[in-house]
Amino acid sequence: MKFLIKPQNYLLITLMVLVVSCDDYLDINEDPNNPTEAPIAGLMANSTYETAQNTFRMGDISTNYVQHLASPNPASSSDIMDRVNYSGTWSSMYNVMTDLSDMIAQAEVIGANHYQGAGQILMALNLGMTVDAWGNVPYSEALDFQTITPAYDDAEVLYGEIINLLNQGVSNLSQETDVPIGADDFIYNGDVDKWIKFGNMLQARYLNHLSETAAYDPAAVLAALEDGFESNDDDAQVIYFEESFNPWAEVAIDNAGLLLGGWISEQFIEAMDGTTYGVVDPRLPLLVSATEDGEYIGVENGAGRGDAPAEGARSTLETGDFYSSETSPILIATYFEQKFIEAEAAFEIDRERSYEAYLEGIRAHMRKVGVSSAEIEEYINHPSVSVGADNLTIADIFEEKWKAMFLHPEAWVDARRFDYQYEDFTLPQNVNPELQGEFIRRLAYPDSEISRNGRNVPDVTLTDPIFWDE
Repeated sequence: MKFLIKPQNYLLITLMVLVVSCDDYLDINEDPNNPTEAPIAGLMANSTYETAQNTFRMGDISTNYVQHLASPNPASSSDIMDRVNYSGTWSSMYNVMTDLSDMIAQAEVIGANHYQGAGQILMALNLGMTVDAWGNVPYSEALDFQTITPAYDDAEVLYGEIINLLNQGVSNLSQETDVPIGADDFIYNGDVDKWIKFGNMLQARYLNHLSETAAYDPAAVLAALEDGFESNDDDAQVIYFEESFNPWAEVAIDNAGLLLGGWISEQFIEAMDGTTYGVVDPRLPLLVSATEDGEYIGVENGAGRGDAPAEGARSTLETGDFYSSETSPILIATYFEQKFIEAEAAFEIDRERSYEAYLEGIRAHMRKVGVSSAEIEEYINHPSVSVGADNLTIADIFEEKWKAMFLHPEAWVDARRFDYQYEDFTLPQNVNPELQGEFIRRLAYPDSEISRNGRNVPDVTLTDPIFWDE
């Protein structure tokens, strides 16, 4: 659903954020015996908005790892998969989860089961993004202000909690309520049917993450998505407006002001311009800028832009394109992602279903970003795309999903599950020697956590996989 944050609503959310935004468990000044209880509507507004922001924040970290973007500067930490301190993003994740914990508790007390269900779905999503980035993280002791040194919960156990939260959320949303959700919901504007679809789609997402483990059950994935999204109209997203615009637009605007960022990876350009796959993708001009000469030229990850000038000689994010305009949506979960999940889960069960879902995933993303019907069918009919059910490979599904999940943090989950085996995908130049020739598998725990809760922080390296990646 396309829900616009109107200026008057943004003023409301700004005030709510100032009043509501709960400090996370790192705040040692919080008095658990004298809490300040924020109104449930404010918690809902802040949590839906900040969940979109967290999706951007995690995508902003991982998009260089999957070589959608590249740094214009050589050996930039983001490009070479260096150890980086993401204390701010860690805090943002926990601030939202703390607000959600409060919202779920309040909703249960007053019988607002739709708020409770939506909160449980958002909790599952934010917890899932946190686990997928860091692995074991604090949760069971982290959200009630009882300790500033919470224990770390096992990542695999937390995945069970994610599925439980999604089941509980869908159940709560499926019941009648005397306290309906309204304009304080910046994702669906209180449309409960879409919230239920969202919860089921996320269940399919997180069950599908287990594809490399003995616990993987593709039939359970397919069962979950039966009640998931039905079209692009069901997408979970937040659309911005000119006074508070999309954060990728801020990257594009900053780049135009010579605060360089949002440069496109050579890997992504060559995947779209026919170099890698032999077919020109009509989405390319809708996603990134052309150079001053009308060409699409990327930057090699880790190498920087060389002697190219700061503007005009390489492709970048620019305002006016689908993902990076001021009013563009932040896509949280989408129908096209769901179709690629279906294609993967059905691959060994029903190859015809897998193939049709793969093609629909491509079509749905192209429709989403504004490709014409004629161009969609021309692309679909190319022999390298319409390979037929018998010739479809898992690589076909992952490669098309990688293009469709441009700038989204799920692309990094997929890259790790696929062992970064995309065609012609190589390590960046000047790659972090700590990786010993491997691709990054997780984020380093942030400095703020090591300084405050160091005795509980797991001892891991950047190449230690998350449990679903082993």
